[in-house]
Amino acid sequence: METIEKLEQIKSTAVINNTASINSLENEAIYIFREVAAQFEKPVLLFSGGKDSITLVRLAQKAFYPAKIPFPLMHIDTGHNFPETIEFRDRLVKELGLELIIRNVQDSIDQGKVKEESGRYSSRNQLQTTTLLDAIEEFKFDACIGGARRDEEKARAKERIFSVRDDFGQWDEKKQRPELFDMLNGEIELGQNVRVFPISNWTELDVWSYIEKEDIEIPSIYFAHTRATFVRDGMIWTADDEVVFRDDNEEVVDRVVRFRTVGDMSCTAAVLSDAADITSVVREIRASTISERGARIDDKRSEAAMEKRKQQGYF
Repeated sequence: METIEKLEQIKSTAVINNTASINSLENEAIYIFREVAAQFEKPVLLFSGGKDSITLVRLAQKAFYPAKIPFPLMHIDTGHNFPETIEFRDRLVKELGLELIIRNVQDSIDQGKVKEESGRYSSRNQLQTTTLLDAIEEFKFDACIGGARRDEEKARAKERIFSVRDDFGQWDEKKQRPELFDMLNGEIELGQNVRVFPISNWTELDVWSYIEKEDIEIPSIYFAHTRATFVRDGMIWTADDEVVFRDDNEEVVDRVVRFRTVGDMSCTAAVLSDAADITSVVREIRASTISERGARIDDKRSEAAMEKRKQQGYF
């Protein structure tokens, strides 16, 4: 009995500590949103319909309540998104009465600005950069708020909360500003813009814990479901759409899976899981030893794949 009581006490203490940590992270993110509104003339929130950008929307709501979020959302749509994500995106902005700007990678392809990849590892993920930079120039956005976190990938771990990009949209990791004592400097020169990361200090578990705490609705794709899939290179790919390249000898099998991260269908693998609700997902993430980006094939193209994309203007 004494052992059981001790375990319950430890569990209770862990829950209290986690709640305190989440509250602190929420306060920091709200402060960052308010600094963006105070320091920039034309910000935009980059929105993909994934869990991180959905969390940003909730944080922005809290930052400016009872007023509406004072800037638009923007999605750089590759055309290869999961249908569940797009359906959720459209429903959320309608329910909240938010402005959503959509710019399509297909338009950049049709205009000859980028070239469609082909083959078994083809993806439109890298092509988003051109479409994003064109959209920033079109609307003259001076701050783009994104859901990147330092725990996701080592290149993102290098980046500041206010990350200055030059007039070509490029990032130089050697020219970053110090951010001492939570002081955020948004001063930029003509042509420059800033990427802002309010949940930079969060972990994947923090995001899921916040979603659970706030009872935030997210796309069904994040929960366990039966899906037609095939295995390549030890990873599980969806077989539901022709944008995902599949060899004739790659057998399609129905599996119970979920997605830890939501990118394009062509570069985002699933994981075997029976986590059908948020509580189960939190428990699963807590026990995991593999990063969520481990299921993104676009990060595996080279050792410095993400860093090179960020230098070119990627999110």
